[in-house]
Amino acid sequence: MRLPARLLCRKKNAHKGDFGHVLVVAGSAAYSGAAALCSEAALRSGAGLVTLAIPKGINSGIIKIKPKEVITLPLPETKEATLSPRALKVLCGHGRKYSVVAIGPGLSRNKSTQAFIRRLIILCKKPLIIDADGLNALSSRLKLLKKAAVNNKGIVLTPHPGEMSRLTGKAITDIEKNRQKYAAEFAKKYAVALVLKGHETVVADHKGRLYVNKTGNAGMAKGGSGDVLTGIIAAFIAQGLDTFNAAKYAVYLHGLAGDLAAEEKTQISLIASDIIAKIPKAIKACS
Repeated sequence: MRLPARLLCRKKNAHKGDFGHVLVVAGSAAYSGAAALCSEAALRSGAGLVTLAIPKGINSGIIKIKPKEVITLPLPETKEATLSPRALKVLCGHGRKYSVVAIGPGLSRNKSTQAFIRRLIILCKKPLIIDADGLNALSSRLKLLKKAAVNNKGIVLTPHPGEMSRLTGKAITDIEKNRQKYAAEFAKKYAVALVLKGHETVVADHKGRLYVNKTGNAGMAKGGSGDVLTGIIAAFIAQGLDTFNAAKYAVYLHGLAGDLAAEEKTQISLIASDIIAKIPKAIKACS
């Protein structure tokens, strides 16, 4: 699959602002790595700028593991070093400068943080990718998606089968037997793009578009792999793709990078950062 020209072709006089500014809202004391992986993947996938919004207490630790090019935005935190609802005021004050917002990786299931996530989803007026603990915050509260769609310019949800089960109330075994059906129905009902991860990841949207991915391998079934995918989707939206096409091309590229990494590292030894390392080679293969 060839990537779209708007991702591959850059004018000689281009500047970083031409390629969008990704805001990644992620991380907690226990899951700082998820935030670092997501933000690094966004940079490697072409975003002009990436800002990582994190609990202020983990800022010094994040600085040691994130790419030097990622900007950090330390925010008010709870006693458990997770994002506090008080962070909303700061984010709303910065909101205009971001092209897209990715929320969820490593945020935790802290009740206050989950409340913060739900409020941010409703208030966000930028394209939004919701992953991991962002999806957990929506479980049993899916009406929030319809409310969010009023102001938002496009929403992408990226559940694995377990998260899809919590969102829909359907058994994981049933979802796995009917992946295309459930992805398409959910996308249409809630007017979103839905990325149902797993073997042959399905991408569907409310317009009836559907894509079944053929890249990727079982070695990618490791912690952090989904955080990398979220970063790639965010970068592609920041560079001007609509939510469905950003998700489709991101899923393909993510899987291809995973296949290239598995050739070198083996499926057994493959880890999420290996996928990021192969993004440049995967992009070359899609050029």
